[in-house]
Amino acid sequence: MQLELFPCVEPPLGGGFVASVRLHRERVEDWGSYPFSIPVVRHLEELPLHRAVTFLVGENGSGKSTLLEALAVRLGFPAEGGSRNYHFATKDTHSRLSEVLAVVRDGMQAAGRESDGFFLRAESFYPLMTQVEAYEREAPHPYGEWGGKSPHERSHGEAFLALLTLRLRGRGLYLFDEPEAALSAQRQLAVLTHLHALVKNGSQMVIATHSPILLAYPHALIYECHEDGLQQVRYEETEACRLTREFMLRPERMMERLFAEEDP
Repeated sequence: MQLELFPCVEPPLGGGFVASVRLHRERVEDWGSYPFSIPVVRHLEELPLHRAVTFLVGENGSGKSTLLEALAVRLGFPAEGGSRNYHFATKDTHSRLSEVLAVVRDGMQAAGRESDGFFLRAESFYPLMTQVEAYEREAPHPYGEWGGKSPHERSHGEAFLALLTLRLRGRGLYLFDEPEAALSAQRQLAVLTHLHALVKNGSQMVIATHSPILLAYPHALIYECHEDGLQQVRYEETEACRLTREFMLRPERMMERLFAEEDP
C-alpha cells in the first residue's frame, strides 16, 4: 500500500534524516508466517516519515512495535534498545522483518547523517539501564551523560526523563516504543516539551504510543494500524483520542455500557 501525505503547513523543523521505509516485497518467502502475516506488514510498500516526528498507533498486537523494532535493527540499533555502540541481548527474539526493509535516506540532507541516535522500548527498559550501568562503570567519567547518577537510582519515569533531557544530545535519530509507560499525565506533558526541544535542535523521531497526550504533538504524522494496513490519520481521528474524549466527557455512561456488556 502506497501512502500519500496530508498537506503539511508547519515550519520545517526536525532532522529529516530518513525520508521513508520501504519493504522489499519480492524478498518475502512466506506471507503466511510471522511477522509477514500481520496486516501492517502484509500491506506495506513504502512508509513516508515526517522530518520531525512520526507516530505509530494501534491496538495491542497490531504490529506497530514489530515494525518499529525492525526499523531500529535495520538502522543499526540493538533490538532491545540503546545506541548503536551498545552490544547486548538478553534474548534474541526480534523478527526477520528487518532483513527485508530498506531505509530511504533524505537526499536533500546536505549536512550528512544524524550525529546521535537511540532506541528505547518500554518492555526492555530495565535490562537496558542495567547495561548502561555496566558501560558507565568503565567510563572515564561515569554517568557524565546521565547527570552523575545511575539510572537505577531513579524511578522508571525519572530515568526516562534523564535519558530525554541529559543523554540525548540533539541532531539525532530517535526511536521510542511506548515511552509513556510509567509516566504520569504531568510527566507526559513534560516529555512533549523535551521532544519539541529535540526537534528544534534538528532531530527526527519515530514513536509507537498509546498516549493521547503525546499524539497531540503538532509537527508530526500519525499512522494508525488497521486490518488493511497503515492509514494516515489526524489526531482527532485516532482511537486513543476519541475514546479518551468520550470517557472524560461521560465516564458514568461509558462504565454503564462496559459493565452492562459483562452482565450475564
